[in-house]
Amino acid sequence: MEASHELCSIEEDGDGEKAMTSTSYPAGASDFRLFDRQGSVHDCFGGGQAADVLLWRRRRVSIGAIVAATVSWLLLERSGLSCLTVCSDILLILVVLQFLRANYAVFRNRQLQAIPELVVSEEMVNNAAASFRVKINNVLLMAHDITIGKDFKLFFKVVVCLWLMSVIGSFFSFFTLAYIGSVMSITIPALFSKYEGTVDKYCGKIHRQFSRHYKVVDESVFNRLPRNTSKDKDP
Repeated sequence: MEASHELCSIEEDGDGEKAMTSTSYPAGASDFRLFDRQGSVHDCFGGGQAADVLLWRRRRVSIGAIVAATVSWLLLERSGLSCLTVCSDILLILVVLQFLRANYAVFRNRQLQAIPELVVSEEMVNNAAASFRVKINNVLLMAHDITIGKDFKLFFKVVVCLWLMSVIGSFFSFFTLAYIGSVMSITIPALFSKYEGTVDKYCGKIHRQFSRHYKVVDESVFNRLPRNTSKDKDP
């Protein structure tokens, strides 16, 4: 009897877990997931402290990041100073303050707090170089596919993105674009995490409509265009 009771409790727990996982999205919701994500939004951003800041789980840090970005934008864009001048002045102030603080502690016979040494390990450099090499190779592969006319969909995406960047860049300066990107990177993930079900639903509808129209254009126009089919021939 006890074994059967434990078995029933295990089955109930399993049903409860299934119910919890299935209630993350309402019944009848679209299976489309923006950016083909598999886990939660927090997991997609790495699940660490950076994800907590982007999703406003650490509100003070998130607000501080927006304030710092706003002050930096005002200094660089509205003051008329160059980026090199502002960075040099900030570093100069920090170095002078640290030097005065250290000498004041010696003058007052106080023990100065130890500053941790910043050392870049060889493993960190190798990992960064390997990751950078993979990304560069992917970009070169995409460029190769575009130049030989192998992937028209990729070519269309690149052309549209470059055109949009050109249009947006004609209205805003580099620092304004960097400021807008910084603010959007902190606010949009939090809003998306809150309304991800609704966003996935409408983005799924747009994606299906776009795929339907693209299929018609691809079958009627692009498939009739000559393609570069280069095959290796044995000597």
